Amino acid sequence: METITHRPIGVIRTPFLELEGMPVQAAGARGIAGWIDIDPALEEGLADLGGFSHVILLYHLHRVGAPKLTVTPFLDTVAHGVFATRSPARPNPIGLSTVRLTRVAGTRLDIEDVDILDGTPLLDLKPYVPALDDRADPRIGWYEGKLARIDEVRADRRFA
Repeated sequence: METITHRPIGVIRTPFLELEGMPVQAAGARGIAGWIDIDPALEEGLADLGGFSHVILLYHLHRVGAPKLTVTPFLDTVAHGVFATRSPARPNPIGLSTVRLTRVAGTRLDIEDVDILDGTPLLDLKPYVPALDDRADPRIGWYEGKLARIDEVRADRRFA
């Protein structure tokens, strides 16, 4: 397959300078504030974004270690295929988070519910639209019964 190259559209700023202690999912980061500095050349693309309560962020996991095909995720003690997890140790280190958008001011986006390392390159963002993004009757595989701990689980060096 051919190589694909992306250029960041901005940088995500958060209180998390290191992986240790960081929430492992946005659902476990309620109320944690951060912001995004968007490339000023792209400011026109932010028109009308302020009307949305949430945005989906796609970003480059710039500090993750080597990819692994099986991982033991933070919410389990059993190894799973990486594609059946939200682990950052992926063949293509792309992260995904849905965060609350609290303000758009020029090329700065203020956000909450942040589970991302400071300085993370942002590849793209999209508005969250429940009618397009939510699905009825989802199956959640091995996550069943594990999500009650999401508020207490924090990252460690496992995937650094």
